[in-house]
Amino acid sequence: EISSLSENDILVLRLDLTDRSSHEAATNSVLRHFGKIDVLVNNGGRSQRSLFVDTDLDVYSAIIELNYLGTISLTKYVLNHMIQRKKGKIVTVSSVMGIMGAPLATGYCASKHALQGFFNSLRTELTDYPEISIIQICPGPVQSQIIQNVFTENLAKSLENSGDQSHKMPTERCARLTLVSVANDVKEAWISDHPYLAVCYLWQYAPTWAWWLMNRMGKRRIENFKSGI
Repeated sequence: EISSLSENDILVLRLDLTDRSSHEAATNSVLRHFGKIDVLVNNGGRSQRSLFVDTDLDVYSAIIELNYLGTISLTKYVLNHMIQRKKGKIVTVSSVMGIMGAPLATGYCASKHALQGFFNSLRTELTDYPEISIIQICPGPVQSQIIQNVFTENLAKSLENSGDQSHKMPTERCARLTLVSVANDVKEAWISDHPYLAVCYLWQYAPTWAWWLMNRMGKRRIENFKSGI
């Protein structure tokens, strides 16, 4: 299929979420080029694979700086424009880890819980702007390079073994379901295969059972992590 896009329809800007002082200028560059911003997709972040007791606090600071503060900083400048237009969609890729807790990801879970709380609260501040949608996408395990780039016990260390990813949802399917959710203004979409999706429902509606199950699964996961699997 031949695209109808021209060069003027595409603008690529380098952006560092942790360089918050650059976010206003980046937003203004997009506005100068296109004249408007219809959709913001917040999709930057890093995961974590480490036990809390072994992890430097600097790692937690870096996770919050990137996953949470960087995201809401960029959102702030784009939202100012959307409020002027009284229209727009702010889509944030959270995670099922924003809904539940899991071992080896205490900092990552915390950052995603922060995003969930922030955007659920922001939505209540925008009741005078019914055409501004706040949409949260919560994927489960998806095939990507996020595992190769996780935070570990300290900022200088990278993950030695990223493991097999064949059991995870294909990237293309996650992207398609995300677009369907955005097109239909779904406030919160859980995009995952079973058994992870079932655990989300358990965590939501039967948390005591979820805690019991996560303790059993978590113990095995920690043992595998320690043995390098």
